[in-house]
Amino acid sequence: MKRIFRTEVRVQYADTDAMGVVHHANYIRWFEIGRTELMRELGFPYAELERIPVWIPIAQVSCDYKKPARYDDVVEVASVIADLGHASVCMSYEITNKATGEILATGFSRHGVTNDKLKPVALVKVCPGLYEALKESAAE
Repeated sequence: MKRIFRTEVRVQYADTDAMGVVHHANYIRWFEIGRTELMRELGFPYAELERIPVWIPIAQVSCDYKKPARYDDVVEVASVIADLGHASVCMSYEITNKATGEILATGFSRHGVTNDKLKPVALVKVCPGLYEALKESAAE
């Protein structure tokens, strides 16, 4: 079964727009927070990967907005490894209002796996521990 990684984020006043709701770009930022914490929980924080060097740049990101978040809400970002290739990884996200359980947004990000020169590398060769941790988390 796919492992779900959960991260809480409190909406800051600066996250909101003139309409009093969270600006749309912040949902993508929250995807990144979820992804960063997922990697940290697996034992591979980005700072450590960059020393190897393994980079995981975004190739594609998508967000479907369902309901707005507002100032001081606590949202939960659920992150899942949706697909794992030799030199790519796709993660999916669901952002919910922690108090109500309402789904606020869903989306995904697709990433390449590269060295520090942005040349694709096989993750299983350059960082087999991360590859196995991602593979385990993605297993159905």
